[in-house]
Amino acid sequence: MVETIIGWLLAAWGIYLFCGFVFGVLFVWKGVGNIDPDARNASIGFRLIILPGVAVFWPIFIRRWRSQVSTPPSEKTAHKWSAS
Repeated sequence: MVETIIGWLLAAWGIYLFCGFVFGVLFVWKGVGNIDPDARNASIGFRLIILPGVAVFWPIFIRRWRSQVSTPPSEKTAHKWSAS
């Protein structure tokens, strides 16, 4: 019983990561410049570095890419509040 549940969880995690990797390749090739103007002319090294993070957090990136947001979100921290 426990082995079956663990098997299903590992399979779900594998499917999630596979979808993330497929989306990540497409995103770093075409989409990263759309949501971050500073990354439009980024090198292949930068794109390879961000690929694992995009593959893990792909639901966040797909939402931002679909909403056509062209600027990164601003920070809302105590440090920023005290500086202004």
